[in-house]
Amino acid sequence: MWVVYRTSGEEQEKAIEDTLEMLKVMEEDGLGRDNKFFGGDNIGIVDIAFGQIAQWLGVIEEVVGVKMLEAHKFPRLHAWIKNFKEAPVIKENLPDRDEMLVSFKRRREMLLPSSQD
Repeated sequence: MWVVYRTSGEEQEKAIEDTLEMLKVMEEDGLGRDNKFFGGDNIGIVDIAFGQIAQWLGVIEEVVGVKMLEAHKFPRLHAWIKNFKEAPVIKENLPDRDEMLVSFKRRREMLLPSSQD
């Protein structure tokens, strides 16, 4: 997902395909049908490892202008994100989304040549 953020053009298109494939694997193989989290009903190490998706992917999508994590394609991941972000220990420690947007936009402008989007 970070390659989507750091690139443009054909390289970004390939990175989007790779990210969608990763999300598909997480959706189909990582989350059980009735699991609230990856390990069941409680947050575990896998949830923490994938926690960046819960907050950061949405910011990256907005900065780049590409929607990858669509609810109709990834309903279990959407439910997981909601559950994860609502857990008190997570909710209290999430970075401010608006501040992330400003920072990510500024950083992306520095990463990409000015002739690219």
